[in-house]
Amino acid sequence: MKWQRTSGPGDTEAVYAEQEAHSRRVLAGAGFPVFGWVHEDWAVPGRDVLAAYEVRDGELEAVETRSGDWSSPQGPYVTVRTHRPGAEAGTPLPDLEDVVEDERDRVYEQLGVDEGDTAGRVRALRGWITVDGEPHALQVHEDSRTPAGHGTVWAGRLRVGGTTVTVTGRGVLPGAVELRGIADFERYIVGRTAMLRQVAALRADRRPAEPDPEPAELGLRAHRELVLQAIARAAAVVAQLRAGRSARLPRHLRGEERRTRWESAVRQQMRLASETREEADEAVTSMVNHLSRLAHHADWVSGTAEGTAAVEEVVRYTAFASEVPSLPAQRAWERLWAGGTPELPSGTEDAWLTAWEQWRVERTQHGTRR
Repeated sequence: MKWQRTSGPGDTEAVYAEQEAHSRRVLAGAGFPVFGWVHEDWAVPGRDVLAAYEVRDGELEAVETRSGDWSSPQGPYVTVRTHRPGAEAGTPLPDLEDVVEDERDRVYEQLGVDEGDTAGRVRALRGWITVDGEPHALQVHEDSRTPAGHGTVWAGRLRVGGTTVTVTGRGVLPGAVELRGIADFERYIVGRTAMLRQVAALRADRRPAEPDPEPAELGLRAHRELVLQAIARAAAVVAQLRAGRSARLPRHLRGEERRTRWESAVRQQMRLASETREEADEAVTSMVNHLSRLAHHADWVSGTAEGTAAVEEVVRYTAFASEVPSLPAQRAWERLWAGGTPELPSGTEDAWLTAWEQWRVERTQHGTRR
């Protein structure tokens, strides 16, 4: 089960027409009221958009609409996610803090604006919001990051009959938002298509150029940069999980830059190891997963001399099959990565981690001879 999101599909009229037709069929089967932001078209730039819908076991679970100026971090912009009655019994709804981060993710993905991963001035509020002319109590999580040059984003949750509604806003106060049940989804469906075209055009403008072939003198730099970023990604996720938060990759570690680094590493691997593209891509994949997984288990991988040495040895073993001091750990990873086969038995995680710990202890005790 996945959200059907605005993620930039192929820019052809046939694709868009097919998506619109599918959305009409799905929403025609909605067995619960779906809400949207009531606003005066002349006062709010942008358009109303069907942003997402969720289907589980053939049944519509939730619908998300968005209205306002999606192209500006200042808004005004409101997202309304309506959940089928009882939907939260199967899957808990996201915390309001995560809903705020979803909105900041949207700005990053659509506009390329990073509003930061560290919470700003946060307030938990109680308020009221109007739905079909009636006031409803609203629980609000508000996050203001104005010192960084970014505005306030808030997320609130309320009950309307048996339906749970989650509302997110920027550039408009919760008390100023009025919701109304949507009788006709056509403007939202057509608005989605228009926004998809605009988002695709913006992404095309921001997409980095294909990397030039790596000159020989750059050697293993592409490998090192790629795995160091992978370690940073792993460390960030581990830190969030330990803090009791959902695993959310920091925005500065996402995006097209990683694809560019990956391509550079694959090209260098092809040249240095005399491998085909398929072989080189598999080698780079194994290398990145090796160090990412190690970073999940061992704090010393990031920011220590042992971690720097481990990176260098994994990179050199990947590119040259060098007889590095951590060779037992490299071979243990190969067995683990292969899943244990007749040719590579005993592919266990414990054996791999033990081999790395033995390498680390020997390096610490006999560092002058390593």
